[in-house]
Amino acid sequence: CHLIHYLRLSHHLIVLNYVIHTFDKLKFVSSEDINITDAVFDGVEVRVFEPPMKEDERLKRSVVYIHGGGWALASARTSLYNNLCRVMAESLNAVVVSVEYRLVPEVRFPEQFHDTLRATKHFLQPDVLAEYSVDPGRIAISGDSAGGNLAAAVCQQLSKDEHLTIKPKLQALIYPVLQAFDFNTPSYQQNMNMPVLPRYVMINYWIDYINANYDLAHSLLINNHTALDVGQALSFRGRLNWTSLLPSSFKKNYKPVIQNTGKAEIIQEIPALLDVRAGPLLAENETLRLQPKTYILTCENDVLRDDGVMYAKRLQNAGVEVTLDHFNDCFHGCMIFTVWPTDFSAGIQTRNSYIKWLDESL
Repeated sequence: CHLIHYLRLSHHLIVLNYVIHTFDKLKFVSSEDINITDAVFDGVEVRVFEPPMKEDERLKRSVVYIHGGGWALASARTSLYNNLCRVMAESLNAVVVSVEYRLVPEVRFPEQFHDTLRATKHFLQPDVLAEYSVDPGRIAISGDSAGGNLAAAVCQQLSKDEHLTIKPKLQALIYPVLQAFDFNTPSYQQNMNMPVLPRYVMINYWIDYINANYDLAHSLLINNHTALDVGQALSFRGRLNWTSLLPSSFKKNYKPVIQNTGKAEIIQEIPALLDVRAGPLLAENETLRLQPKTYILTCENDVLRDDGVMYAKRLQNAGVEVTLDHFNDCFHGCMIFTVWPTDFSAGIQTRNSYIKWLDESL
């Protein structure tokens, strides 16, 4: 893929997505158990999973789901996410709306955020909820990885929208990516070469998402963009101080990487690095206080572990009820791997725990 990109035949992410979809020839077929339809919500494609109405049942609960893939890969229509949303709809007897937001390189930040926000706000309209027989008081917003990033950012935006009469009851974030401020948290250091999502891959996803240059990768890796002499970063430093936000079992013997002098021009050229819509962990306490009851799933073998743990701690400090569901023996992305030949026990274990929380809380 990178060779094709180097030869300027195509963007490597376009090629990678083509490979993914070539090996994933799922045809969506409704069954008597779940009705699957594709729709468009305010210009954004979605896939809707609807269980049949039970006798004497008037309204169902619902989950808006946002898939992962580094803002660049996968789809609501791939078999792994199609299967996850189908299982959620069946297990919860809930209407699941899976958002098909546009991907890098077709669009960059903040367009993925705008797509998911528009689709979610459209669904939250009373007449649309009535069309799908959804209870306005029992709606969750959820997502994994980059989808968890978008879910958290959208939930923050919805919480501040004074004109919105219906808002999510819950948010459920699965190993979310929540900040590009510090690429040397203990989990980034511990898992820097961990398969599935090594640190350099996550940094490249960020570079693609915010439309930056790959030449910046090393500066980002050593936190040059948030050095002590970068004035724009000063107000955010306390919000991502992992030495106070992480438990000792996660901090271990790792040391913070804080440069005295760095490259202020990086933030000047790429303000998205400090945009709360891109990094929800950067949000101020006033916004965090408005967030709904929250579930955050983290995995030990994941560079993003500490993003989720820090967000859980900041939400708790702001007075939000939070369940932090940590798995010591699991890895990034594991929850979607529940179908043969990638039916891993880690996937079944995390998916069951996630659905159990939704079932008890929604």
